[in-house]
Amino acid sequence: MVRSNQTTTVTEFLFSGFPQLEDGSLLFFIPLFIIYVFIILGNLIVFFAVRMDPRLHNPMYNFISIFSFLEIWYTTATIPKMLSNLVSKQRTISMVGCLLQMYFFHSLGNSEGILLTTMAIDRYVAICNPLRYSTIMTPRLCAQLSAGSCIFGFLVLLPEIAWISTLPFCGPNQIHQIFCDFEPVLRLACTDTSMILIEDVIHAVAIITTFLIIALSYLRIFTVILRIPSAEGRKKAFSTCAGHLMVFLIFFGSVSLMYLRFNAIYPPVLDTAIALMFTIFAPFFNPIIYSLRNKDMKNAIKKLFCLQKVLNTSGR
Repeated sequence: MVRSNQTTTVTEFLFSGFPQLEDGSLLFFIPLFIIYVFIILGNLIVFFAVRMDPRLHNPMYNFISIFSFLEIWYTTATIPKMLSNLVSKQRTISMVGCLLQMYFFHSLGNSEGILLTTMAIDRYVAICNPLRYSTIMTPRLCAQLSAGSCIFGFLVLLPEIAWISTLPFCGPNQIHQIFCDFEPVLRLACTDTSMILIEDVIHAVAIITTFLIIALSYLRIFTVILRIPSAEGRKKAFSTCAGHLMVFLIFFGSVSLMYLRFNAIYPPVLDTAIALMFTIFAPFFNPIIYSLRNKDMKNAIKKLFCLQKVLNTSGR
């Protein structure tokens, strides 16, 4: 912090949601590092398995591969800094660094939420209008939807981040969280705290709207699936959207706990646990869900590793 004429200007923030070194933070560092490596490698495998297998070049797997790609950067926006804070005595982040972390983390999260909505609509068209699926979900439309999800996810947060960057921060500078997030940062601003409630309402409207679109899509999907006469047909139809539904429940379940609370204040331990759920554990389970519950994906991953072995053998 910089002092000038009895006015304190905050230039950096201090994270207070981490265990101290003397309390054994290395015990947290090692499993978090392993989880982070698994998230990166797992999502890379899913991404390249889809891209390199022509049999998976369809809208559903295209969206899955892009979602996996976004997950890599979504976790990279926060976990490396968490790892650094666990082994550093100075658990600080600059004002600019905090704003950038908030922007990229939430922009990537928004992009994922929009992409999950697109995936739900894709499954709705595939199951409820199978004869028109190929004419509706064309490669061009899929590319436009994928690009649109990312572009909108990044553009929609620019005004909010620009507004936060103009707020005065005059101390204290302790963020009671393990990463820079809107509510903990806004509570440190020397301004009217009622703006926090407005932020909560905006986030709540976005989350609830996305949730309702996906939920209504799946309600209609399940209605159609239950009308399929054969048990094998019902099982096959359900298996095509079961993985996406699980990812949706994990992602929006943890996000809802974090951002649909308005003025409610959780105990620090619970607040940190919820933050860990949607920043770490949700991305951790995604590659497992998409690879283990999908026969085509498992075959594509096996093919990918076989190709890698052939390349290694020929390179010797």
